[in-house]
Amino acid sequence: MTSARELKDKVVDAFNQHDVPGIVRCFAPQAVFVSPTGLAEGREQISWYYEHLFEGFPDIKFTAWNKPLLDDPAVTEYMYSGTHQGPFLLADGSVLQATGRHIAVRGVAVCSIENGLITTDRDYYDQLELYAQLGIPFRTKIPA
Repeated sequence: MTSARELKDKVVDAFNQHDVPGIVRCFAPQAVFVSPTGLAEGREQISWYYEHLFEGFPDIKFTAWNKPLLDDPAVTEYMYSGTHQGPFLLADGSVLQATGRHIAVRGVAVCSIENGLITTDRDYYDQLELYAQLGIPFRTKIPA
């Protein structure tokens, strides 16, 4: 029986090859992927998320540095690194055009499975860290 750890490792391998169909095959048809940028439900939306990420960061890599020995959920501490060379959708719905800036963003992913496929994959990273590296100014509004 396939474990969540084995499936997440397959996703990481496919990610580093920018193999969107390979990533999506690891997910159940109704799977949910959650990240700081929002929620992707089902294989079509999950596919769009990765296609868009690879368009904005065509050299992006996922480097896992800590994988606790758990079968389910699979927990992975990681670093995303790459160069912003294409359009990238921001959390507010605007698109940031290529900046040429390099990013290195730390995060953690938690992945659960049922029937040998990923049902939920929750990806947590510091969006402020990412935005600062992309040169997006941090703005806060203080209520009047």
